[in-house]
Amino acid sequence: MISSVRNYLSLVKFSHTIFAMPFAMIGFSLGLISIELRNNSYEIASRLFLVVLCMVLARSAAMAFNRYLDRSFDARNPRTAIREIPAGIVSANSALWFSIACSILFILCTWFINRICFYLSPVALFVILFYSYTKRFTVLCHLVLGLGLSLAPIGAYLAVTGKFHLLPVLFSLTVLFWVSGFDIIYALQDEEFDQSQNLYSIPAALGKARALRISEILHLCAALAVIAAGSYGGFHLWYWTGVLIFTGMLIYQHSVVKPNDLRRVNLAFMTANGIASVVFSIFVMLDLFIYR
Repeated sequence: MISSVRNYLSLVKFSHTIFAMPFAMIGFSLGLISIELRNNSYEIASRLFLVVLCMVLARSAAMAFNRYLDRSFDARNPRTAIREIPAGIVSANSALWFSIACSILFILCTWFINRICFYLSPVALFVILFYSYTKRFTVLCHLVLGLGLSLAPIGAYLAVTGKFHLLPVLFSLTVLFWVSGFDIIYALQDEEFDQSQNLYSIPAALGKARALRISEILHLCAALAVIAAGSYGGFHLWYWTGVLIFTGMLIYQHSVVKPNDLRRVNLAFMTANGIASVVFSIFVMLDLFIYR
């Protein structure tokens, strides 16, 4: 049983939840300070539990579906041949049923949050599941992945307030540009394979050097979006300290990955971006609850 759970956690790369979850917590915190909910501990705890559960279920559904759909490509790629489906650790049908189950549970959880989250849940699922097809026909696949993860702060804010607001949208734009940029860096590893299989990605289309330039532009847009959010939201010292760390991690990952040297791609992908997301969210929430 424990082994099976471990296999499915590995299948969906559960550790990568570290990227979007902190931004969901930012959206959740923004919602809390905008309504009279801070004194209702039970309501906060139950809503937080549902938001976290929705995040885990939606991401697990998307990752399992991606692994299912890409299983033949993964089997032919030396870098990914060790993944659970091509390695025979998890069957393709099991991965598909796991994705379906997570999708159904995700929609069910949104029902217990509020109506707008329930009504929009199929839209969110479409975006995050559709990403798995995009590498077959567009180099903009990285942006679609970024769009999927960018739903986290907006969705969490809606879960608390039931309405839209510009500030969580600005944080979602940050996620969109940030994730798209680091996904391009990660895709550098598969440039030759993607070309050989007629798969679409910015590295496969433009080469490593130009792809890194596009990634830099996207990360510049992420930095501008997080600055715009800070200015619009009237944040204070804690927030801007977090901005410095976040942008510092963006700069760092571009300093360690070069077109002719990809040895530190995983360092840039997992470590730098994990620190950027977690530390930034902590400083944002400190600012929110200290000064509001």
